[in-house]
Amino acid sequence: MRKLFLFLAIIFSSSLSFGQDNQQIRVIVIGAHPDDCELGAGGLAAHYVALGHAVKFVSLTNGDKGHQDLGGGPLARRRFEEAMESGRRLGVTYEILDVHDGELFPTLENRLEVIRMIREWNADIVISHRPNDYHPDHRNAAILVQDASYMVIVPNMLSSVPPLKKNPVFLYMRDRFQRPNPHRPDIAVDIEPVFEKKLAACDAHVSQFYEWLPWTAGRLGDVPGSPTERKAWLRNWVAPRYTVTEEVRASLTKWYGTARAGQLKMAETFEITEYGSQPDDAEIKRLFPMLGK
Repeated sequence: MRKLFLFLAIIFSSSLSFGQDNQQIRVIVIGAHPDDCELGAGGLAAHYVALGHAVKFVSLTNGDKGHQDLGGGPLARRRFEEAMESGRRLGVTYEILDVHDGELFPTLENRLEVIRMIREWNADIVISHRPNDYHPDHRNAAILVQDASYMVIVPNMLSSVPPLKKNPVFLYMRDRFQRPNPHRPDIAVDIEPVFEKKLAACDAHVSQFYEWLPWTAGRLGDVPGSPTERKAWLRNWVAPRYTVTEEVRASLTKWYGTARAGQLKMAETFEITEYGSQPDDAEIKRLFPMLGK
């Protein structure tokens, strides 16, 4: 019944400091494909891991179509191995469902899988895609998480797994799409101190960042051959995605103060959904202990 590969990454010692209430914060990031979580929340994950909190990345598909030359089982195996290496570099747990790339649908079976994962992780925060997105898997991942957001506390839904006692905070990752509405940066996190960690996690997805994505962009010939030059090229390609815009600067100012926000150059941002818990500013600061630091 459970279609997954499960990887348990590094377990950090209990001596590390946790949140303001001295409890470990548990975060689950649910993407449609291996590498979606790294792009949307890899910096945030690195912050949490450094503070001793627990992060899980999920890919709802096995990524078996995302390549110009490989496909099927060989590509799924390669992407699984890349995800495991990415998880090791970040220090997060990684789970990949055995669903074909491009064939993710908001079925009851898949909804139950999402409910199961959120409950078993005992999540305080759930992060996923927004429902207006170019990729059908991204849109359907968003729908699945939305459909699970209330059900995770309903005892008679998936009664084999105990329900959560408190509904998590559900967040959307940032994207570039403007219609029907643009991403709203409710929470902005400075990622410059952890960007090398995020970049290392992306670098582990060789099939994507050095082959498939450059091919789709018509830039495959631009990718250098040596690992060092290749990673520098990746930095120059990926970093601009996290440039601080005027709107993001306003959010950074709220969480870091005017003086600090004026100096920040890179940020991951998250939108609070209308589903699940609705945190006030004090709760956000508790759940995001890296803010203002």
